[in-house]
Parts: sequence; C-alpha cells; structure tokens
Amino acid sequence: MQLTGIHHLTAISAKPRENLGFYTGVLGMRLVKKTVNQDDVSAYHLFYADGRANPGTDLTFFDFPAAPERRGANSISRTGLRVSGEKSLGYWKDRLSKMGGHTGDVAEVDGRLTLPFEDGEGQRLVLVDDGGAGPASPWEKSTVPVEHQIRGLGPIVLDVHDLARLEKVLTGVMNMRQVRDYAAPDARARIHVFAMGEGGPAAELHVVEQKNAPAARQGAGGVHHVAFRTPDDAQYDAWARRLNELGIRNSGAIDRFYFRSLYFREPNGILFEIATDGPGFATDEPMETLGEKLALPPFLEPRRAEIEAGLKPLG
Repeated sequence: MQLTGIHHLTAISAKPRENLGFYTGVLGMRLVKKTVNQDDVSAYHLFYADGRANPGTDLTFFDFPAAPERRGANSISRTGLRVSGEKSLGYWKDRLSKMGGHTGDVAEVDGRLTLPFEDGEGQRLVLVDDGGAGPASPWEKSTVPVEHQIRGLGPIVLDVHDLARLEKVLTGVMNMRQVRDYAAPDARARIHVFAMGEGGPAAELHVVEQKNAPAARQGAGGVHHVAFRTPDDAQYDAWARRLNELGIRNSGAIDRFYFRSLYFREPNGILFEIATDGPGFATDEPMETLGEKLALPPFLEPRRAEIEAGLKPLG
C-alpha cells in the first residue's frame, strides 16, 4: 500500500483578489475550482492547477482574514512547483523580477536547478527543474508559454523540532522511505529526503530538523496542510483502517465531493491529509469552463444565496 505523491497543498491568503491575480496572471496557473471552505463557508477555497486539473498539480488557498504567518519550526516552510529545464528557470527569473516579485537566484540544490521566490504575502515557493519527466497538461489560455508553464507540485519542505518522531510516522505509518540527505543552501543543517511511490520531485518531502527554533504561528502567507495521493476508494479505505489500527488520531472519512479525505497531525503538529485522485473537479462543471463560476458541492447548494452574499467579490 503506497501513497503515490503529493496530491495538493493548501495555503492561507488574506488577500484573495491579489492572490487570484498572482497565481493566474503572474504564474499562469489555471483556476480550476472556485468554491468555499466546507468547514467555514464564509471563506473561499481557490484551486490553481494545470490545464486538466490533474491531481498532484493543485496549489490551493483558504481565504482567511488572518495576520501574517510567524515563521518557525513545525511548519511547511517552502512549496515546490515543477518546471522543465534550465531555460524555463531563466524565463521565470526574468518574469518574476520584472513583475516585482521577491526572487532569489537560480542555484543547484539536491542535484536539481531551483529558483526560490515569494508571492506578495510572503508565501515561500520554489521552482524546481524536473527535467520534463512525466506527463504534463499545459493550459492553452495561460499567460505563460506552454514550454515554461508550471507542470505540478514539487518537493515540499518541512521544518520540525523532532525529526525522529516524524520519521517514525513517515516510514512506519505512511510507508515512505528515506532516500538521501543533503546540505541546506545555508549549510547550517542537513535536509532529509523522504520519497513515496515511484519517487522523484513530485513525490518527496524534504525535512529540516530545527530543535531550538521557535514554533511557527500559522497565518497569511503560510501553509495550512499538505495532502498525499491515494489512487482509489479501495486504498483510501485501507488507509483509514490502517490509521485506526495503529492508534493514529484522525478525522475519519470525509467526502469533499471532488475527492475523499483523511486528516491527521504528525507528532510535531503539521496537518497531513490523504486524498483520493478522483472523482475530480470536472464532476460538477465542464472541463472547458472549470473555475469560471462559484461551485458548491450538493450538500451546500441549498445555501447558495446565503453563501454568495457572504463572500468578497474577486473581480
């Protein structure tokens, strides 16, 4: 029983209009689902992905009017986005610099070329060259040329107080494997790489142990949780049984309509989710018009007027 990679990552934005402009206008990603947080319908849940809304490409945001994140340990500190080739990184360096982004330099990290940058709220991201391996579904209406478009999620970086306790969960519960470690770019720590499924940049967690760092405080510009892929309902049910049998406190089965979810916290407090690949975002909208209207799952549809009245205009 194997998780096959990163399913999605959900972050927090206090500025949904600016968020939409950055991720669609600057990064050229497709808004594939405009819906609401099912646990707090006063907040948008915006999903940005590739042209076909494939699992493993979703970077999503809750619209919470929160104070900025206080950075620190026991948090997800950087989100990888995959692109293909050194030329693409050069393109992105120029594009982000011209558009006023906070951008680092192209550098080789863990054997791959990377470009770190931040959005306007300080969300920490990094473009990672995946060598063009694996399928891609570019979006024909993107503001970015096909050859340079973001192909999906890449390695996710976690900072934790206690690596040993996290490792027991990753390897002993989630069947990941530790594959290597490398020096952090600042050379002050080792980064430990855990892989799932077939491995590679779409299926890795990179973990930094920061025993003495203050704990992060979640907020705007930070990450809420990371989700991992399981291909179908049968394996999802098996994961639910496994968590219960091992005494891992969890949410129990939750049907999000677009996928099924299980939530639990690893020992340092970071929220993890296991999510099914299907049924997908075209369940209630045509693929051609994904994200153009507010989509609500059937159990929220009777409250549409109330929900729409409580949301901020996105423009």
